[in-house]
Amino acid sequence: MSSTQTPLIVSCPSCKKSLRWTSDNPFRPFCCERCKLIDLGEWADGGHAIPGETLPESADDSEN
Repeated sequence: MSSTQTPLIVSCPSCKKSLRWTSDNPFRPFCCERCKLIDLGEWADGGHAIPGETLPESADDSEN
């Protein structure tokens, strides 16, 4: 990004705080490490999921 362009302003997905989308923020798209870890915990607990087909309960058995 050149110095004449204004940085893109985005909202943190966790806390909705406005932040600049620059390479200075190692936690992008989050505003801080705390928000990044909160989001990771939501994925780990099953709070977030990518929609898709449900696998059969015995998916391993069908491969044998």
